[in-house]
Amino acid sequence: MKLLLLVVALGLAGASPIKDDRVCQPHSRPWQVYLHGEGSCSGVLINDWWIVTSFQCGLRSNNAIASLGEHDVTVEEGTEQHIRVANVINHSPYRSPHHSLSMVRLASPAHFTKYVQPIPLPSRCPRPGETCYVSGWGSTIPNQHEPPQQLKCITVPVLDDQTCLRMSPDYVAWSPGMVCAGHANTDNCLSDSGSVMVCGGMLQGVDWFANGCMNPAYPTVYTKLCEYNDWIGNVMSKYRPTVLPPMTT
Repeated sequence: MKLLLLVVALGLAGASPIKDDRVCQPHSRPWQVYLHGEGSCSGVLINDWWIVTSFQCGLRSNNAIASLGEHDVTVEEGTEQHIRVANVINHSPYRSPHHSLSMVRLASPAHFTKYVQPIPLPSRCPRPGETCYVSGWGSTIPNQHEPPQQLKCITVPVLDDQTCLRMSPDYVAWSPGMVCAGHANTDNCLSDSGSVMVCGGMLQGVDWFANGCMNPAYPTVYTKLCEYNDWIGNVMSKYRPTVLPPMTT
C-alpha cells in the first residue's frame, strides 16, 4: 500500500507543472515593453514616447506594436497598453561590430500607471562586480528554445572588460560600447533579443550577444547604454513627435 501511494504521489508530481523560479514577480518591471510584429523582442520605456531596444530585435515600424504593462503575453490581463510603433531608428548609419542599438518612437504617448512606468537612463557606467538584473521573455536554459510567455528575471554580476574579452567567443569584436555580465555557475542566459539589464535602478544594457545561451561558460554581452546618452538625446530631439494643439470652437 505504501508503495502504491508513493507511485501515485510521484505520478501526480510529474503531471504538475514545475514552478520556474526565474519568472518575475508580475508587473515588477513596469518599464519592460513587449515589441511584436513579424517577430518579437523586449524593449524598455524611457519616457512616454520612446523605447530603447537592441538592433538584434530587427523591428520594422510598418507593422510593429509595443505592448506595455505586460507580464504574460499569451493572455490579456487588463493592464496592457497596445500602441502602434511610428519610427524605428537604428544607430547610424547601420549596425557594425561596434554598435547594436535602436530607438523606437510610439505613434501615441504611453499613459503612465502603476503597470507602465519609464526607467532612468544611466548617470554612470556599470561597475565590475556590481549585481544587475536582466529581464525578458524567453528561455533561461542554454540551447533551449521557449516561446514567449511570462516575463523572466535573472541576476548577473558585471565583469571587467579584460575578463569579458578573454571569456568571449572569437567572433565577438570587443568595443567600448559593450559590457558583459554573468559567467559559469551564475545565471547568464535569457534568450530574448533586447532583454534589459538594470543596475542601481538605471537602464545599463540591452542584449547584444547572448553567448551564455549558447555556452554557459560564456558571459552575455550587452550594449553599454552609458556610452550612448548623447546619441539617445539627439535622436529624441531630431524625431520629436508633433503634438497638435486642441481644437477650439
